[in-house]
Amino acid sequence: MAKRQKKAGAKSSGPKTILGIDIGGTGIKGAPVDIERGVLAKPRFRIDTPQPATPQAVAGTVAAIAKHFKWKGPIGCTFPAVIKDGVAHSAANVDKSWIGTNGRELIQQATGCPTELVNDADAAGIAEVMFGAGKGVPGTVLLLTLGTGIGSALFLDGKLVPNTELGHVIFKGLDAEKYCAESTREREKLGWKKWGKRVNRYLCHVEFLIAPDLLIIGGGVSKKSDKYFKFFNTKCHVVPAKMLNEAGIIGGAAVAKHLL
Repeated sequence: MAKRQKKAGAKSSGPKTILGIDIGGTGIKGAPVDIERGVLAKPRFRIDTPQPATPQAVAGTVAAIAKHFKWKGPIGCTFPAVIKDGVAHSAANVDKSWIGTNGRELIQQATGCPTELVNDADAAGIAEVMFGAGKGVPGTVLLLTLGTGIGSALFLDGKLVPNTELGHVIFKGLDAEKYCAESTREREKLGWKKWGKRVNRYLCHVEFLIAPDLLIIGGGVSKKSDKYFKFFNTKCHVVPAKMLNEAGIIGGAAVAKHLL
């Protein structure tokens, strides 16, 4: 099987290119990725996430993205859930019928391509550690993505500790993401100072629990770090992510490198 997968990847676009697909609650986007350089090999293509986001509907959308690129090689997909051996053990912003579903096998069947499936925050973290803000950083590195919720990816000397869910730590009587995610800032119409101080309280709590050497803030709001980083007073160094909206696609592709 491994030999057949390698031939498929080589035939489609060369042994260093993998189709990365980032499955989210509102959109599913993908692009071929040069996994040696950590860059998109072609412009990304996006399709709205089907509603309801059932396993069959999402797999069909992934297949449509693969068809758009005329793809026949390996695929690396991110998914907003705890993923173990290809199986979803939770479901954030997608249909609950995903729980217990082997998403890796389902997407392989829908696309006809060898596939790897990984938690979405873990994929973003992998992209940052391999190519971005965490590249070459020893010790404990933590990525937190501030978006609809809060995703987390934890690394020790570059090695991933998979499926952490630090956005669901109970803080101030709430899931932390309900207290200080980017969606909370928008919903409650918080100013940058008030929201930045909320995020800082959460970061200090996480720092107490994990003691990271480097903390990377990801998600779309990382582009506006100058507006709220000044309200942080953590002991560890905090930096914005570098890979931005391409992190999931690139990290997803990188996870599937073994399929070449």
